[in-house]
Amino acid sequence: MIIPIRCFSCGKPIAQHWEEFSERSKNGEDKKKIMDDLGLERYCCRALFLGHVDLIDDASKFKKF
Repeated sequence: MIIPIRCFSCGKPIAQHWEEFSERSKNGEDKKKIMDDLGLERYCCRALFLGHVDLIDDASKFKKF
């Protein structure tokens, strides 16, 4: 739902890159080039970015008060 702060496998901090990655990928830029520019070189970190589905907006609709 929310991008993890650190990579599960290697522990590298990655959350600070998520907004730029998602914005640039929505604009149609190549995802490989974006990750190269952001310094995400390891396969485990790249897999987190490529496999992440941002569901926080959908899940927040079901919040109980």
